[in-house]
Amino acid sequence: MIVSKVIGSGSCMPDRVIPNSHFDYLVENADEWIFSRTGIRERRFAHEDQATSDLATVAAKNALEAAGIDAGEIDCIILGTSTPDMSLPATACMVQENIGAKNAFAFDVNSVCSSFVYALEAADNFIKSGKYKTVMAIGADTYSKILDFNDKNSCFLFGDGAGAVILQSGGDGSTGIQHTYMRSDGKGWPLIQVPSSGSRKPVTAETIAARETYFQMAGKQVYIFATDVIPEIINTLCAKAGITPADLDFIIPHQANVRMIDFISKKSDFPKERFLLNLDRCGNTSAASVALVMDENLRNGTIKPGHLVLTMGFGGGLSWGGLLIRF
Repeated sequence: MIVSKVIGSGSCMPDRVIPNSHFDYLVENADEWIFSRTGIRERRFAHEDQATSDLATVAAKNALEAAGIDAGEIDCIILGTSTPDMSLPATACMVQENIGAKNAFAFDVNSVCSSFVYALEAADNFIKSGKYKTVMAIGADTYSKILDFNDKNSCFLFGDGAGAVILQSGGDGSTGIQHTYMRSDGKGWPLIQVPSSGSRKPVTAETIAARETYFQMAGKQVYIFATDVIPEIINTLCAKAGITPADLDFIIPHQANVRMIDFISKKSDFPKERFLLNLDRCGNTSAASVALVMDENLRNGTIKPGHLVLTMGFGGGLSWGGLLIRF
């Protein structure tokens, strides 16, 4: 059986740091108010002239350097994002051009905050098919471009960033992607949306005035959804592998809210210190969050060869899923 393994990763964070105090116009003592509810201290916003493809390109180049391969060796680029540069063409094609991956085909995946784990799932299956050897999966988002900065329920949650991982055939039972689990529930699609952004409700002067061109989220319902599906992901993947959560070295969750992690840590009896997080420094970077944390912890040596890591995402659609990876 063909098994894909991680051969390199890269990331990109904008240099524009936005502390919680930036939101003092919304709530009194915003730093304490936001941190106590989310665990976030600051996030990064792209500059006005930076698009999702710009961040994704840097992350892709860093992943190529880490893998020690040339862009011409990439067979496919899958970019997970819900903030593409434009509605068409695919942002992945722009990244392909930017990095010179002339032999690759490229496309986007939009499963909102689950986009990167969906991209990894697709990349893994392309390799398992035997038709492709080397596939790049990217998670990149610039939510600062679509936030309603008058909405004190959501605008402070998000940050911008991009992360990339290169998979290649050559793994086995002791290394590579061991098991995956992906799900969607379309009944929940209204909970996370940008109402006026496509063919159902095209952008008009009226929808702009009604602020329907901005991100909207039903926070309480999404919290309930997330705390239901996170244990499902952990338990299902561990069952597939014939292990218990205690056998995991680390879990990389989607970086949505540290209070979710506190809840899940207690519910699953998995030590909080073994959840790898960057939420305090980066906020919720949507599709980029899992990829950013993976790259950071590979580079700083926290994730070592032989470690068993469960990565998972959850978000709009509704969508959720995870991958069990032996490094």
